[in-house]
Amino acid sequence: MTERRAILSGSTFEEQIGYARAVVDGDWVHVSGTTGFDYTTMTISDDVVEQAEQCLSNIEAALAEAECTFADVVRVRYLLPDREDFEPCWPVLRRCFGDVRPAATMLVCGLADPRMKIEIEVSARRRVPPHGGAASDHSVAPVEAYEPPYYVAVFTTVRTEDQSGYSETNARMEDVVKGVPGYLGMDHAQTPGGLGITVGYFRDADALTRWRTDAEHRAAQQRGRDEWYRSYTLHVAKVERSSGFTRESAKADVPESPAVD
Repeated sequence: MTERRAILSGSTFEEQIGYARAVVDGDWVHVSGTTGFDYTTMTISDDVVEQAEQCLSNIEAALAEAECTFADVVRVRYLLPDREDFEPCWPVLRRCFGDVRPAATMLVCGLADPRMKIEIEVSARRRVPPHGGAASDHSVAPVEAYEPPYYVAVFTTVRTEDQSGYSETNARMEDVVKGVPGYLGMDHAQTPGGLGITVGYFRDADALTRWRTDAEHRAAQQRGRDEWYRSYTLHVAKVERSSGFTRESAKADVPESPAVD
C-alpha cells in the first residue's frame, strides 16, 4: 500500500478550514499554498519580500518533515494579488530554486486575507523514499573501507506512520555522533519492504560505548520507541577484515558502500 500521511504546521488556518500543510503520498510531497504568516505567532509582515522569505521558510519546514528539501521540488506556483510585487521577490526565490530550476507558474489573483501579498505552492518528489526502494542516503561520497579492526552498529527499523519531529532529531543525531571520538562514518538504506538499515562505523569499542551512552542519543532512542518505530533491532560486531571496490568509470556519479567479507 502506498504511504500517505499529513504534515501539519500549527497554522490555525489548517484547523479552521480542514487541510494539511503538506501531504506525503508515496515519494510525492504536495505542499499546500503557503503564505507569509509566522505560524508560531500567527503574525505577518507588511513587506512582500519578507512575506516571500517566510513562505519559503514555512515550506522548507514542511519539506524537512517529509524528508526532502528544495532540491527535490519539481513544480512551484506563485500567487500574488499585485503583479508588481513579483519581481522584488525574485532574488529570494532564486536563492532557493536557482540551481533546482523547477517548473514554475505565476498567477495574479486575490488571496484569502488582504494582508497576504504572496502565496507559494510546491510539489516535490523524494529521491530517497522512506518506505520505498533500496537507496543510499549518501549524496557526496561513500563510506570508505576502513582499516580493520573496527566496530559496526547495525540498526534496523520499521517506522510508524507518524514521523512528526523525526527529521529534525535525525539531523541532530548526525551532528552529535560526528563529535564522538572514534566515530568513522555511517551508511543508510531503505529496503523495498520498508526496512530501514543504518550502519555506524566506530574505531573501537570505547567509541561505540560513548555513542551508546550519550544523553541526547538516549533521549532520541526513547522517543523512537515511543513514537517513530514499529520495531527495531541493534546488532554490534567487530570487523576483522574488510575490502571495497568502486568501478573506475562510475566513481564520479555512482556512490557505493564498502563490501565486508
